[in-house]
Amino acid sequence: MSGNHQTLALLLFSMFVAVTLAITTWVSRNRHGSAEEFYAGGRLFSPMENGFAISGDYMSAASFLGVTGLIALYGYDGLLYVVGFLVAWLVVLFLVAELVRNCGRFTLADVVAARMSERPVRIAAGTSSVTVSVLYLVAQMVGAGSLVSLLLGGTSEAARNWTVIGVGALMVIYVSMGGMRATTWIQIVKAVLLLGGSVVLTVLVLVRFHGDFNDLLRSAAARSGHGKAFLVPGLRYGGDWTARFDFMSLGLALVLGTAGLPHILSRFYTVPTARAARRSVVWSIGLIGGFYLMTIVLGFGAAAIVGPEAVRGSNAAGNTAVPLLALDLGGGANSAGGTVLFAVVAAIAFATILAVVAGITLASSAAVAHDLYASMRRRNAKPRSEVAVARAASVGIGVVAIALGLLARDLNVAFLVGLAFAVAASANLPVLLYSLFWRNFTTRGAVWAVYGGLVPSLLLVLLSPVVSGSPGSLFPGVDFQYFPLENPGLVSIPLGFVAGWLGTVTSHEPPDEAKHAEIEVRALTGAGAV
Repeated sequence: MSGNHQTLALLLFSMFVAVTLAITTWVSRNRHGSAEEFYAGGRLFSPMENGFAISGDYMSAASFLGVTGLIALYGYDGLLYVVGFLVAWLVVLFLVAELVRNCGRFTLADVVAARMSERPVRIAAGTSSVTVSVLYLVAQMVGAGSLVSLLLGGTSEAARNWTVIGVGALMVIYVSMGGMRATTWIQIVKAVLLLGGSVVLTVLVLVRFHGDFNDLLRSAAARSGHGKAFLVPGLRYGGDWTARFDFMSLGLALVLGTAGLPHILSRFYTVPTARAARRSVVWSIGLIGGFYLMTIVLGFGAAAIVGPEAVRGSNAAGNTAVPLLALDLGGGANSAGGTVLFAVVAAIAFATILAVVAGITLASSAAVAHDLYASMRRRNAKPRSEVAVARAASVGIGVVAIALGLLARDLNVAFLVGLAFAVAASANLPVLLYSLFWRNFTTRGAVWAVYGGLVPSLLLVLLSPVVSGSPGSLFPGVDFQYFPLENPGLVSIPLGFVAGWLGTVTSHEPPDEAKHAEIEVRALTGAGAV
């Protein structure tokens, strides 16, 4: 890219960083240091504000960069991510949002521990939450590296690595200084920017094809080199039975994983009531639905205008399809319009990554401090000391995410998020649903449900083509691939549910029916909710 692209994009990005740091500094001066303030922003946000913040949390680099790239490269098969991400919100709306807000306080473990022996349940749920969060963080770091590689012309590997480190450092600052209130406002600003940028690009793509979506699809198919096969299932997940099972595994993970994501669940605690939590989800469904409809246009637009070969040439995983599309729509590489539009899109993508990593880091540091640390201290930790631990934990989590992001820099970000969703659906969703709806569920069942989903999902990923045994894997030079599917959800999600059931029926601990009745009343009415 030319110097103009670099200068303008970096200028716009610097402006966003300056604004968000100003928000963080302002919030840090006005906070009173309580756990409720740090973890939940004082529960002062309206449903609309929280809906925009949830949208900002959910519309990540995986969506803006990864999903559009997959559609540009694989056509119809890339749409699975769009459908999965969107349908997942119906599960959240009808099964999770209101009940979680009534039963919990700050984290997933609060919901489960309300009727169980606290210490083992909190340790298990906290461990799972941190694992899912770190996997999700890696995807954002990879997106940051891809974007900078494009911005700097792919000539400086060191610059790409330093960008990942810089994003990690900023996310630690946001979380440790501002907590949930600063993170929420950063999410709202980012959601407005991302939706606005997506609307502009979508309109420009449709104008290029005179509003004829069929013409857009025909042009994308012709440019793809695959013809009509580009517009039907099977280009990525067709062929042999392994690919078809991978398709089902990914779909299952995407639809069920959202309800188990710690940074999404924690957003329901930032509003004052369960009704407000439900209205927040309705707002987010509308915003997220509109965004994903636009990613379809952008993905096929990138295939038709830029071409899959150019996209793949810039980044093998397709993570740079949208910035390249913006460059072309603005008038080309050396035009003023192309320079401005490319810079704006690159800055929005950076803002997207920064905002999402802040939300995830906050959720994972809350799990470390509120669940793991507090459990080790046998719940004697004072709220202020717990918040101090959360701030320190954000530093450690940032370091781990940076290291893994540098290792996985050549994988598609949407694909990496698919792995995080699979682990969330395998480890967090079973224990959450059993706790809310099964009267006889016990502590052993809860612990087994978490580890029975978490351990197999991680083990299957390690033994899959993602890690070794194929040219695009993390370690292409070695081969310890024994599991054929790239996404473990088809196997690990049922294992989580089976482990929870088996742990409960083999437990000698009698279920506390009175406690379940109390939680049921609280979940359905909000009586006694924090």
